[in-house]
Amino acid sequence: MKQTFYERLGEAVCRETLPNGLRVNIVPKRDYAKSYAFFATRYGGMDTRFCLNGRWLDTPAGIAHYLEHKMFDTKEGNALQELAKNGAEPNAFTSNAITGYYFDSTTHFEENLEILLSFVSIPYFTEESVAKEQGIIGQEIRMIEDNPDWQIYTRMMKALYAASTARTSIAGTVESISHITAETLYDCHKAFYTPSNMVLTVVGNVDPVHVVDIARRVLPREGGPAIPRDYGTEPARVAERETKLAMEVSCPQFLTGFKCTPAEDGEGYMRQSLIGDMACDILLGDSSPLYLRLYDQGLINTSFGGAYEMMPGVAYLYAGGDSKDARAVTAEIQKEARRLAEEGIDEDFYQRVRRASFGSNLRGLNSFENIAVSLSEGYFHGYDPFRFPQVFDTITKDDITAFLRENLTADRAVLSEIVPK
Repeated sequence: MKQTFYERLGEAVCRETLPNGLRVNIVPKRDYAKSYAFFATRYGGMDTRFCLNGRWLDTPAGIAHYLEHKMFDTKEGNALQELAKNGAEPNAFTSNAITGYYFDSTTHFEENLEILLSFVSIPYFTEESVAKEQGIIGQEIRMIEDNPDWQIYTRMMKALYAASTARTSIAGTVESISHITAETLYDCHKAFYTPSNMVLTVVGNVDPVHVVDIARRVLPREGGPAIPRDYGTEPARVAERETKLAMEVSCPQFLTGFKCTPAEDGEGYMRQSLIGDMACDILLGDSSPLYLRLYDQGLINTSFGGAYEMMPGVAYLYAGGDSKDARAVTAEIQKEARRLAEEGIDEDFYQRVRRASFGSNLRGLNSFENIAVSLSEGYFHGYDPFRFPQVFDTITKDDITAFLRENLTADRAVLSEIVPK
């Protein structure tokens, strides 16, 4: 087992790759009572088309999320209840690119880890239980479809992307999940829930050797082949400029999105993420000149904000909130991005944002969950998140202005609006 100590963070990470291909990351925390385990597969809402045993499969939208729900079923009952009875707090989530199962506990950690690894690696579905789950998830989907925040974001993604599966809702639709069968779920589990496509990350007061021994004993000996995936061939242009929907809202809401250049896996992926986050703070943060100007003009309120996101093959920056003149706000965002790219960023403001960004990333390492998710995502994308201080040091003001100049242009922009009926 290889241990790496990161002097600038004061943290150590133990790593080992098992013969079946599973990566195990362990971050020892000797002075803590709680321990946290995160078992993740590189499989999410975007992975609807893939090749298994030489045959391309097109699976229904929402199947990764559906599979996450069903994985807690076991022949003996329900793994969630079993973990809870054993003093653990378990849960799971599905994102566009990852499905993760996790728990934290202060006692019986190794027993709980065995339960986690076992139920995630051994599927148990019946046609009856799959059909029953369709009603439960269908209700969830109907609820989120009535949510203006969900609608405005989903419609923005469909405006940004014409072919990429990033435009597909993680939960799918009531119609799409109606095509999910036990056989389809078994196919997806066989393809993606293999040790070589997964990572186990443990943070806490644990013995790294014991953790690796449990994983070696419980999980399958064979890792499984690499699974080709098709995310769609995405053109450079946006799919549509504008989208508008009337709903029962008291105030108009909007999101404006910018289709950014995606980054390749590797350390450059983390660097691009840091640049995008800083560019977002400099342009849209609540201490930025743009924010203060728009707020003084009454074009935005405290609901305004933005973010930079990256997924396999795509990247985008978006901003929005409540506004009675979304077009004016969108135009001002583009205008300010051009100004910053041409005139440069005020040095004092840049340094403040830079220090705040570094501090935010550093504080993230205080959370066991953030550590585990970051190490898992970093492994899947080929970078080490604990090297963020060294990567951060390479970022310059010119990198930020270049990002704004290239990505925040009118031809990359879309506007999604929700207006009162």
